[in-house]
Amino acid sequence: MRVSAGATITAGLLFSLPACAVVPQGAGRPEPVQPVAPVTRSEARPAASQQPRAATPAVFRYEGQRIQGGMLVGTAPAGVTALSLDGEPVALAPGGRFLIAFDRDAGPTARLVARFADGREQVETLSIAPRAWQIERLPTLPKVSQPSAEFQRRRPPELARIAAARKQETGAQGWLQRFQWPATGRISGRFGSQRIYAGEPGSYHSGVDVAKPTGAPVTAPADGVVILAADSPFTLEGNLLMLDHGMGLSSAFLHLSRIDVRPGQRVRQGEVIGAVGSTGRATGPHLHWGMVWKGRRLDPMLITGPMPR
Repeated sequence: MRVSAGATITAGLLFSLPACAVVPQGAGRPEPVQPVAPVTRSEARPAASQQPRAATPAVFRYEGQRIQGGMLVGTAPAGVTALSLDGEPVALAPGGRFLIAFDRDAGPTARLVARFADGREQVETLSIAPRAWQIERLPTLPKVSQPSAEFQRRRPPELARIAAARKQETGAQGWLQRFQWPATGRISGRFGSQRIYAGEPGSYHSGVDVAKPTGAPVTAPADGVVILAADSPFTLEGNLLMLDHGMGLSSAFLHLSRIDVRPGQRVRQGEVIGAVGSTGRATGPHLHWGMVWKGRRLDPMLITGPMPR
């Protein structure tokens, strides 16, 4: 909702003139003329120039793609003191810079609300483009069998560590950079792809896979701070490394054969942070790179651009 500052308009007082009787020639006694009712203040109409004008909406600037799995870096106009996206607070950096992103299953619109220092609010309704995901249907193949007792024992603590890592606020500034691929090669798995087993959907692929031989270097796609460096392989992710890029944006690198950094360490874009492997649940050596913003899973290919040849 756009709320503009109200303008108070005071109508000028209008006075009625005394009624006059006009006697036509040859007429006798004139007909009485009804007096003109005075114009009251509530009936007065201000001049066109006095009509209140709606405030011109302040201009937001965006860089990125308004699409499922996409990310925008925006600049808020002067005077904005708070932002929220679909009711969730969005941090503001100096100069009015901010970051928002859209989940793989985001709806057709998102609602960005800005509050100004004078109490006004302005709503930006952002249209989110849908995507055609790669869906593979396997009508005769049942979904994977029930996980083992060992998996059920180990998995909850692993998920708790991942969730705790994503809650860390490190002040990293990598979110302002243009992201680079942490490894280059053949893309063997795309973000958002999904299998349907005998009518039952499996989990969609939450990142992008790059096929590389074991030991190939993995570099930081942008500046960041290490928020998780597994000291032993996780059940699914194997040797897991996570970087915080600031503003709630994080990267995860799965199946590594080696981790070269430690928790709390600051890394620069292009710095070697580990090596490709096949630890955890993997059918061969590759790098799985996933990105998350405030719980929303993003497509790294939309953020980096096409794979370099």
